Amino acid sequence: MNIHEYQAKQIFADYGLPIQNGIMIRKLEDARDAARKIGGDFWVIKAQIHAGGRGKGGGVKFAKTLDEVEKKVSEILGMNLVTHQTGPSGKLVKRVYVAGGVDIKKEYYLGMVLDRTSEMPVMMASTEGGMEIEKVASRTPEKIIKVEIDPLIGFQGFHARKLAFGMGLSKDQMRTFSKFASSLYRVYSDKDASLIEINPLVLTNNDEFIALDAKMNFDDNALFRHSDIQKMRDLDEEEPTEIEAKKYGLSYVKLDGNVGCMVNGAGLAMSTMDIIKHEGGDPANFLDVGGTASAETVAKGFEIILKDKNVKAIFVNIFGGIVRCDRIANGILEATKKIEVKIPLVVRLDGTNSKKAAKILQNAKTENIINADDLADGAKKVVSAATGVLK
Repeated sequence: MNIHEYQAKQIFADYGLPIQNGIMIRKLEDARDAARKIGGDFWVIKAQIHAGGRGKGGGVKFAKTLDEVEKKVSEILGMNLVTHQTGPSGKLVKRVYVAGGVDIKKEYYLGMVLDRTSEMPVMMASTEGGMEIEKVASRTPEKIIKVEIDPLIGFQGFHARKLAFGMGLSKDQMRTFSKFASSLYRVYSDKDASLIEINPLVLTNNDEFIALDAKMNFDDNALFRHSDIQKMRDLDEEEPTEIEAKKYGLSYVKLDGNVGCMVNGAGLAMSTMDIIKHEGGDPANFLDVGGTASAETVAKGFEIILKDKNVKAIFVNIFGGIVRCDRIANGILEATKKIEVKIPLVVRLDGTNSKKAAKILQNAKTENIINADDLADGAKKVVSAATGVLK
């Protein structure tokens, strides 16, 4: 689960992490009052969406007067903000964060994430604050300093010193940074976060570290422990089909391609998307219907996939282990009666009673259902069907 910048900063403030003064508003008429309450000589107006790159897309603006604050808020609030993370469709801005200006001496990057290789949280810092950290990692990886933190001992002084030395901090700055980094680790641990990013973390002219930006993601499996975090969920920022899928116990993620995927098992689903890409196609989604695929779940899966108008063909790739393939075949036929599927439907069923399942689908004589012999054959057929180019 993701939250907005202003919400992450609220959490930071609860742990004593310095943030700039700011107020979230939803209406233009609140802009002037928000700026007055914040005070200062200038303000920063920031779009609140679940995506990075807001500045480049025009979602971050500066204002020196109350008139400018109102003008900049009017430009951002209600805009369709397109960034490298939103995709070409962009996101509608419904919330704006009015924040006080900060005198900046130096910008840094500071973040935390779980390293699945070491099986430990990792805190990362870089002198390249304000830059896209992905580009820094690929072009100048030596500028990213990392420390692995054993959860059994937590964040220690030697962790802070390694980061601070890599950032080139002075002795006095090191003390302030150590306190900041230690508090950030507590936030990550206490709140079951899966990602925290502060980009930029700024050093002011008074040698104070302030979180100028904040991004937080949380482990969905741990949300039952955090009712306060659950209340921060903004459904307007989530894909409607993904929300609907969760209600029916389906794991669905919308993508930008034109080949719909319906698979049972996360590993098989990833492999299916990989082989579609290998054959020159583009998956339109990740959809795991689970190990006990039934006519009902298959029908709901079709319904969700078909809401994406970009989908030109669907690849049903199911391994019959817990549920026999013949039952899945009958379930597919029942589902196509409930949900009208007009586009090509390539079906590959493997496992228990797979031959019997193939005969069921062949005898049904449904024109748009295409049997596949194996995974590679299915991928070729569905890509051909989606693109209209025979291989």
